[in-house]
Amino acid sequence: QAQVMESGGGLVQSGGSLRLSCAASEAFRFSMDAMSWYRQTPVKEREFVAAFSFVNGTTTYADSVKGRFTISKGDVKNTVYLQMNNLKSQDTAVYFCLADPGLFAPRKYWGQGTQVTVSS
Repeated sequence: QAQVMESGGGLVQSGGSLRLSCAASEAFRFSMDAMSWYRQTPVKEREFVAAFSFVNGTTTYADSVKGRFTISKGDVKNTVYLQMNNLKSQDTAVYFCLADPGLFAPRKYWGQGTQVTVSS
């Protein structure tokens, strides 16, 4: 079955680092155009964090994570990482991966999310 799955979440102290992974299964017949990270808390709507374009290799970041987070392409097809450094309490959230097959695909695909908790 075609699915997107995140991993790497956990508990980390403020100032620490964590690396999240996102992979779209091989059931996807074609490569993704882009994969992105979003995050959500019980009191805040899902917000954009970072994106990687497989079309041109560009990266995009929310202002709140610039200089601290890095999104990168994995060696495996349809895989990205989110390296999170200097984590803050405000980064605590469920992090979701969004896989975008491209303009002509019927829809985008969300993962189920992975919890990141940053202790102060």
